[in-house]
Amino acid sequence: IGQLPSWRLSVLLSLTDIFVAESIAVMSVDLGSEWMKIALVKPGVPMEIVLNKESRRKTPVAVCLKENERLFGDSALGVAVKNPKVVYRFLQSILGKTTDNPQVAQYQKHFPEHQLQRDEKRGTVFFKFSDTLQRNFWQPIKDAVITVPAYFNQAERRAVLQAAHIAGLKVLQLINDNTAVALNYGVFRRKDINSTAQNILFYDMGSGSTTATIVTYQTVKTKESGTQPQLQIHGVGFDRTLGGFEMELRLRDHLAKHFNEQKKSKKDVRENLRAMAKLLKEAQRLKTVLSANAEHMAQIEGLMDDIDFKAKVTRSEFEALCEDLFDRVPGPVKEALAAAEMSMDEIEQVILVGGSTRVPKVQDVLLKAVGKEELSKNINADEAAAMGAVYQAAALSKAFKVKPFLVRDAAMFPIQVEFSRETEEEDGIKTMKHNKRILFQRMAPYPQRKVITFNRYMDDFVFYINYGDLGFLSEQDLKVFGSQNLTMVKLSGVGSSFKKHSDAESKGIKAHFNMDESGVLILDRVESVFETIVEEKEEESTLTSKFWKCLSILCVYIHTHTFLNIIKKNYNIMCVCFHRTWKHHFQPVWWWQLRGETDGQKPEEKSDAEKVEEAEADKKSKPQKKSKISEDITVELEVNDVLDPSTEDMEVSKKKLQDLTDRDLEKQEREKTLNSLEAFIFETQDKMYQDEYLAVVTEEEKEQITGKLSEASNWMDEEGYTAGTKELKEKLSELKKLCKAMFFRVEERKKWPDRLAALDSIAASITSSIQRVINETMTWKNETVAEQEKLSPTEKPVLLSKDIEAKRSFLDREVNYL
Repeated sequence: IGQLPSWRLSVLLSLTDIFVAESIAVMSVDLGSEWMKIALVKPGVPMEIVLNKESRRKTPVAVCLKENERLFGDSALGVAVKNPKVVYRFLQSILGKTTDNPQVAQYQKHFPEHQLQRDEKRGTVFFKFSDTLQRNFWQPIKDAVITVPAYFNQAERRAVLQAAHIAGLKVLQLINDNTAVALNYGVFRRKDINSTAQNILFYDMGSGSTTATIVTYQTVKTKESGTQPQLQIHGVGFDRTLGGFEMELRLRDHLAKHFNEQKKSKKDVRENLRAMAKLLKEAQRLKTVLSANAEHMAQIEGLMDDIDFKAKVTRSEFEALCEDLFDRVPGPVKEALAAAEMSMDEIEQVILVGGSTRVPKVQDVLLKAVGKEELSKNINADEAAAMGAVYQAAALSKAFKVKPFLVRDAAMFPIQVEFSRETEEEDGIKTMKHNKRILFQRMAPYPQRKVITFNRYMDDFVFYINYGDLGFLSEQDLKVFGSQNLTMVKLSGVGSSFKKHSDAESKGIKAHFNMDESGVLILDRVESVFETIVEEKEEESTLTSKFWKCLSILCVYIHTHTFLNIIKKNYNIMCVCFHRTWKHHFQPVWWWQLRGETDGQKPEEKSDAEKVEEAEADKKSKPQKKSKISEDITVELEVNDVLDPSTEDMEVSKKKLQDLTDRDLEKQEREKTLNSLEAFIFETQDKMYQDEYLAVVTEEEKEQITGKLSEASNWMDEEGYTAGTKELKEKLSELKKLCKAMFFRVEERKKWPDRLAALDSIAASITSSIQRVINETMTWKNETVAEQEKLSPTEKPVLLSKDIEAKRSFLDREVNYL
């Protein structure tokens, strides 16, 4: 492409063709460092791995870009041996990385054939190959769940989402690959999960990295679905560079050393890129074979300068080459236990995942480290992540209904909010105090929402979102991790909100955060919140109803001797109803008698102070309501880790990808037309010598057709293989039109025998059937008439008109049916 930034995995996300007639379908993409697996769910297809063009269940993550051709997967790897400069592999390790990241340098060391350069705007890496560079690519399924390593940080996760967006995918969720494996395991063992917690450790060693994950399974109660199974990630440990690829590199270099020592060539094989690509391919095969055999003969024809190479390698030699790698095998397990605050005694079983766990030495070291009797191998080590992810895709899609399985993932890295504010010391000196507030702890479950409140700001200010304490990472991991600062947040409109609501009580500036299902941190919004107190007036209708209720009681008993008793019983109600309306207007003597005043005199007037005090007390007794007011604050984000591509960059990338796709489609269409034309010429030329074709053409037609075919064949040899699609289609259409009448006559003659035989068969069947009915009817008629002739006209007849009519009707029905 000219410039291919590392985050442009959109090319790789289109590796496998998916043909779907229905519009309702979802998929998962298990995007590993070396291999990719895709699983699909659609109507009538529960969950299955999609086969690629080579009918394989997994596809190499590799893309070839050369001149007018773009290749993927196995096709790209085929080119890698001949021309490694144009094939790009193992891109996951440099995804979302700046050029100063150690993994970029490591990638350059592993693949010296590529030119890596710095993007000046974003600081990321891109491949420089050719300024002139600008698959069977069918409409893909849009909705997808994509797996990512659990240790991917925010920049790496955003990079995958951006690449998917460029590729036109709608990402339902990014799911950690270890979580997808755990989900796949749990879904098929749903009956074994109960309220008792079960802790399982998954050990996943793939091609590029290793992850150990502690998962707890148990049933939990939910408001929406009742009791359901749940998995919760409790601990994760990882090694970014421990995997099968590093072992293969060691074997490759070992084979190169062998070749140089044989001194069959004066050149150093390590300086020949094509030869080293061949050695890497053989090393990959050798690693697999040595997992099942104690020794094996590595051999390559024409490795360099037409020199064949052959060397015996033993498993013990391989293990010696990778001794330091095997020493790192227990590391992720220890980290996972520490993160989960568990011991191995609490782990019920250890399950192997990933292709590189098939190496015997890996299993030996791991078994010793965990102290278990055995390592479990009861899931598909290659496809578990893809199948777990596609189950999640079906659960998230509105088109499918699956049994609920709750997933509680965990954030690998803590995130905190940092801000500074001015404080005044006792001596009056003002200083800036730096504050930190934890937003998400290490291994905090997500998805989860959090709110941070800033209480002491009355004007616009700035705060920062950064990673928290990463002391659990090694020095090398910290270098690979990249920037520990995520985002600077500038707030404007804070001061104006305080001026607007100066009479209200401030409840602080609230920042609403969301760590979504993909593990991506989002600042949803920031608001300035105030609170005011509003008197809540009792509804007049309620007071009125109580008033008339009391008055009705009075009216009923006004002339009875129980009048005072009734008033006494309803004293409390009357106090509420009448207190405000006739407190200062109507105070009869009997009112005060009810309150204990026996002298029949009205009490003395209260002083002004007493009246004020009473009024205040009356005010406090009134119900009060708090009203919340919020003002949205303008937010400006400044990314501090890896800059996101601009809208313009995204559009340019989309256009480049579409141009490549259009070119691929045009190339495919041309090849298809070229093959059709070539096949038509050869097949028709052959038919012109067959009797069935010679029988239906005149000599003049024969000469015309054979002449045109010969002319087209010569044109193909001279110009046809460079002709455009349009010209090829026109040539094919011309020949088909010329031969159409001949083909029609031949096809008609071919169909005659079968069709005529079928016609004869039906006719014979009908004739036979109707003849039987006629014979039976005429036999009945003749016999009955003969018997009737023997009888006297005075006797009861045997030939009845109704029988004759029945026989006629039966015969008529048979004829009509036939």
